[in-house]
Amino acid sequence: MNAQKMAGGIRFAALLAALAALGGCASLQPGPTRGSNPDFTAVMPVPPKPASQNNGAIYQSADSVPLFSDQRARHVGDILTVVLNENTNANKSADTSTSRDTSVDVSAPTVLGAGVTYNGKSLLSTGLASKNAFAGKGSSTQSNQLSGTISVTVAQVLSNGNLVVQGEKWIALNQGREYVRFRGIVRSADITPQDTVLSTQVANAEIAYGGRGVLNDANREGWLAKFFNAAWWPL
Repeated sequence: MNAQKMAGGIRFAALLAALAALGGCASLQPGPTRGSNPDFTAVMPVPPKPASQNNGAIYQSADSVPLFSDQRARHVGDILTVVLNENTNANKSADTSTSRDTSVDVSAPTVLGAGVTYNGKSLLSTGLASKNAFAGKGSSTQSNQLSGTISVTVAQVLSNGNLVVQGEKWIALNQGREYVRFRGIVRSADITPQDTVLSTQVANAEIAYGGRGVLNDANREGWLAKFFNAAWWPL
């Protein structure tokens, strides 16, 4: 009897442990791994090359630091702060209408001065009329706004001195994670002495904002709703 009670207690304890493990798994939010997208991962600086020769002096050109230059990003791995100030508004409308009326009337010919009739009705007279009309109207409005800052790293220095920058920022919030990703080409002259640049001055800019977690999933349609709301659905 004691053995049965002990076995039942062990099974009950195992069940509680399994439920606790499931609860722990449910409470954890499996977020995306940093650096999962190589196009936005931070780039580490290139280690300096050793001097080809040592002339015995204290000053070595390989380890030189400019005394009269600011701390702007200029080398691979340097950090640059991008000030996000994106505000776009687009409006488009179209209104088209066409119409066409066509009519043809052929009089009845005469034979020997009299018309060709049957039971008092003309046989050779005819007429044709057609009418076609089309009207179409459409409008579209879109507005987007994104503000904030993100620090990126220099991934490549082009031959003309422009910098290819990329980076991402992850913010862990309640029940989810938010991220901002940025990539583009920056002109060195547009970088301020505070090592910042406006996002509107970045060429070929690619900005992505999104999130993962419970709140993000709640704003998505289920697979069945997507099936019925597909563009090819006839209803």
